[in-house]
Amino acid sequence: MKWFEQEIEKAHDQGVTNPGNLPYFLNATTPNKQAILLIHGFGSSPWEMRPLANHLHQQNFTVYGARLPGHGTNPEDLRDRTANEWLTTISSNYQSLINKGYKVSVAGLSTGAVLALKLALTQQPEKLILLAPFLQLKHPLAPISGLLSYIAPYQNKNIPLTEQPYYYQKRPLKGVAQIIKLCKQLDGNLDKITTPSITLTSSGDATIAAGTAANIYRQLGGNSKRFHCYSTAVPHVLTAAYNPCQKDVFLRCSNFMLGI
Repeated sequence: MKWFEQEIEKAHDQGVTNPGNLPYFLNATTPNKQAILLIHGFGSSPWEMRPLANHLHQQNFTVYGARLPGHGTNPEDLRDRTANEWLTTISSNYQSLINKGYKVSVAGLSTGAVLALKLALTQQPEKLILLAPFLQLKHPLAPISGLLSYIAPYQNKNIPLTEQPYYYQKRPLKGVAQIIKLCKQLDGNLDKITTPSITLTSSGDATIAAGTAANIYRQLGGNSKRFHCYSTAVPHVLTAAYNPCQKDVFLRCSNFMLGI
C-alpha cells in the first residue's frame, strides 16, 4: 500500500529509529472492509496503542496505528510541532483508508481521543472509541503552559525503564499549549458529533481533570453512546500492561465495535 509505505518513509526521514515507534498496518484475516484508525497520546508513540490494535485485529478488524508528528523521535522535535500538523496527519490517514474502500472507525487515547473528536467534527467515522478523553487537564498551570514554556520549556516525567524507548521523559510545554488549543476548539461543539461512541475513563486518572471525560460523554450528540468509569486503581493509560483492567478495556472496545 503506497500511502502506508510513504508514512513509514516519512517517519524514518523525521528521525524515527525504533521500530516500535513506527506506524503499523494490520490487515484483517478475513477482509470485511472494517478498519480502525488508532491515535496515541501526547509524548508517546504508536507503540502505546499496539496492545489494543492486536486485540482488535484478533477480532478481524483491519487496524492502522498512526504516528503523530514529533513523536517517536525526540522531545525537541515535538516542541516545534502544532495541533494542525497532528490533525492534518490524522485526516490524511483517515482519508487514505476511506480511499481504499474501508468503513473507518477511530480510536484515540488521551490527546489521541481529543484528536479523534476534532476529526469527527468534519468527518463521519463509523464509530468512536474514546479512552481517557478530556477538555481539561488536572495540572492547575496547564492553561498557561504556553507562557510557562518561555521560563521552563519542558516538564519532566518519570517513565519506567521498559517504556523509555516509547515515551518522552520530558515533554515540551509548547506542545501542552497546542493541546489546550484543541480542547478550546471542541468546547461547545461536542453536541454536533453524533457518531456512535464509547467513552472509558477512570477516577484514578492523575493526568486529566476529574469528571472531564464524563462531561464529554454528556455533551456528545446522538443517542448511541456508552460510558464507563473505572476505579482509582486504573491509570490514565488504559492500554498499558500495568492497568489491572486492561483486558476489560479491550473487551469493552471490541464488544462495542461488534455491536454486542
